[in-house]
Amino acid sequence: MLCAAMKFKRFLLAASLLCLCPLAQAVQVIMTGGVALRSWENNRGPLAHDNWWANFVRASTIQMDITRSQDPNAEIVWIVYKPAYVTRSVEGKTDYVKNITEIAAKRKVRLVWVSTREDVFKAINNAPGKKGKSPITHFYYFGHSNPHAFMLDYSNYIVAASKVWLHEDDLAGHINPKAFAPGADCRSYGCYTGMSMSKKWKQALGVDLWGNTESTRYQPVGDGRLPEGTGKWVK
Repeated sequence: MLCAAMKFKRFLLAASLLCLCPLAQAVQVIMTGGVALRSWENNRGPLAHDNWWANFVRASTIQMDITRSQDPNAEIVWIVYKPAYVTRSVEGKTDYVKNITEIAAKRKVRLVWVSTREDVFKAINNAPGKKGKSPITHFYYFGHSNPHAFMLDYSNYIVAASKVWLHEDDLAGHINPKAFAPGADCRSYGCYTGMSMSKKWKQALGVDLWGNTESTRYQPVGDGRLPEGTGKWVK
């Protein structure tokens, strides 16, 4: 009986110590693609993109504000493709990189600049923090895309073309599925993602990616609303 009592006391002590340990904090990742140059797009007529430099940035901050309203202490990692905002800053004679940095500080998010797809892999894999104790529970992408890739660069170096992208076939083997919590809510606000990339995302990472089967409209962000898809949202 004494042995059993001692074991029970040790169990209670262990349980009390576990209760004192802080729970892992969930992490929300917001990835923002780059904008096109107006010098390229002005020649494309009705096909022109990105009249406003901050379409994707504003959409990202709307999502941040939604998150903060639900959880003021939420950990938000903001991954931003920097080169496009550097060149657009030169073109627009305004320091948009500084603007983004100030936005991140104001909203108390962890800003991670990226320039290559390898940078993106590293940023996503490192988002959970030390030893992966805080898994990614939410992932949002705001930027250009096609059925098979997030186009971080689009119409910036080459008109109507991309030099830096995250392809659906690059997901497996480069992004660690363990970085995501089971059932993580992942959403792409790029065009046509739901046609193919959503399925490849699930196969590679084990979590769903909501995407639209057609184009995505960013006009609503001017009214403080998230972008809208013209097709169906699928995963």
